[in-house]
Amino acid sequence: MKHFIYLILSMLFFLSCADKKENPLEVADAESKDLTYDSSEAYQLLKNQCYACHSPVSSSHDVIIAPPMAAVKLRYGRSYTSKDEFVKAMVSWTMNPDKDKALMRGAVDKFQLMPKQSFAESDMRKIASYVYDNQLEEPTWFAAHEKEMHAKGGRMRQGMP
Repeated sequence: MKHFIYLILSMLFFLSCADKKENPLEVADAESKDLTYDSSEAYQLLKNQCYACHSPVSSSHDVIIAPPMAAVKLRYGRSYTSKDEFVKAMVSWTMNPDKDKALMRGAVDKFQLMPKQSFAESDMRKIASYVYDNQLEEPTWFAAHEKEMHAKGGRMRQGMP
């Protein structure tokens, strides 16, 4: 009986070790690797996960519930010039939105803080890579709005990054 108990405990110990936890060094290495992705898969993720709120086909700035992805790309591109930094920042924001760390403070003021998403981080990296690498669809009003908001004297020129 004693040997049976030791056998069961040993098996439980080995089985618990078999469920390997992620090594922090491996995770860091995965994030720093070349950001390659299947553009068709990434575009489908963008459409399915982002465009519900960040729509490129809204009829006006007054009827949207979040800034269009073209605006997000523009704003992140101003702050993060390398693809690695851009992707890391977008993924970080999406996985854990924080009002104090918002780059698009005007959007947070207008639309409130983006709700925390339950998307896989790997999918968000694909989406952010796609956004960085590709021209995004824009609402018809976007160019005029961007010019108006960021012209001399607009919010961006009055101390807001």
